[in-house]
Amino acid sequence: MRLADIDLSNPDLFAAGPPHEAFRVLRREAPLFWNGNGGSDGFWALTRYRDIWNVSLDPKTFSNARRGTILRDWNEEEAASNATIMLNMDPPRHTKYRRLVNLGFSPKITNRLEHRMREITNRIIDKIAARGECDFVTDVAAELPLQVIVEMMGVPTEDRHQIFDWSNTMIGFDDPEYGNGSNEAGKAAAAQIYMYAHELATEHRRCPRDDMVSVLLEAEVEGEKLSEIDFNSFFLLLLVAGNETTRNTISGGMLALIEHPEERARLLRDPSLFPTAVDEMVRWVSPVMYFVRTAMHDTEILGQPVRENQRVTLWYGSANRDEEHFADPDRFDVGRHPNDHLGFGIGPHFCLGSNLARLEIRIMFEELLRRLPDIELAAPPTRLRSNFIGGVKHMPVRFTPERR
Repeated sequence: MRLADIDLSNPDLFAAGPPHEAFRVLRREAPLFWNGNGGSDGFWALTRYRDIWNVSLDPKTFSNARRGTILRDWNEEEAASNATIMLNMDPPRHTKYRRLVNLGFSPKITNRLEHRMREITNRIIDKIAARGECDFVTDVAAELPLQVIVEMMGVPTEDRHQIFDWSNTMIGFDDPEYGNGSNEAGKAAAAQIYMYAHELATEHRRCPRDDMVSVLLEAEVEGEKLSEIDFNSFFLLLLVAGNETTRNTISGGMLALIEHPEERARLLRDPSLFPTAVDEMVRWVSPVMYFVRTAMHDTEILGQPVRENQRVTLWYGSANRDEEHFADPDRFDVGRHPNDHLGFGIGPHFCLGSNLARLEIRIMFEELLRRLPDIELAAPPTRLRSNFIGGVKHMPVRFTPERR
């Protein structure tokens, strides 16, 4: 592959999965690469671990808030709406909003959920165990993070599939199955989530409960309660982020174990490797492919001038295969240590739900490999058409049916 062939704005480049060959070429030949397509004025692409680390730790120079975190050109109204989402804030505003929910995702709090998560996981497996086949994504991987986050948020469990559909449409805007290749479908799905959040807030004000919605309704930033749009944005972010990335890591992690049977056998022999296996799955899958930062003033990266207001994309899927940082990076190794991957990001925007995600992934695979240790592909998986999310939409699998 030549540099001239690479266009990271084109979702078709990602149709078969993350374009690791393209990333290798970029790390070697153009670690800061000008991608002339992709919106009104193109963007810079960073693909090496240390460069992404450095930019992520410099929010005064490289902003989330200036132009948002995904490659879209927003009109004035859309930009104002996006500014209320915590992901699109910079410190110190971001820090204040993050504190509102930070405690709810601490290891101390999430570890209390382990028993409940294991209950949910086994109930999910119960539904498919005797069948001997299923769609691993919709029947298994999607269910645990969905059920956990809706319980935490105070969403009725029976509404989870509607949340799943809205979330897919929002995140999969470039995919013909989810978003019909239309950004308008994603906007409509976000509006529906906002309306749902408003209705849920109305119900919680009438009858407060012990869940995240009630926490947000009572929360204050600098002595003021969250506005309706702030609450709706929090709700959208936590709900979508709380299911999309974990679902895709579970799906991609299972695919990695199927494709690397020696590593699955190793994990079955030595369950103490589950914690390192989880982080290796996150590194391997890199469910969020990139985020955007915007230069706040004229600056330089790697000696190259970067002008104010130009976008810089941070390609985590490339950083997590960087030969200069990881030993044998293209090997899936359930015992990899150390493993300081960037699958959860780095810096002020390090993933708020990383503890929750790690716990969900570990419990899912502990129970899956205990009960259905011989899962294999029944047909090729169908991938999400997206340069933003590294996802699998459908993955038909078969296994020895569990005797009741």
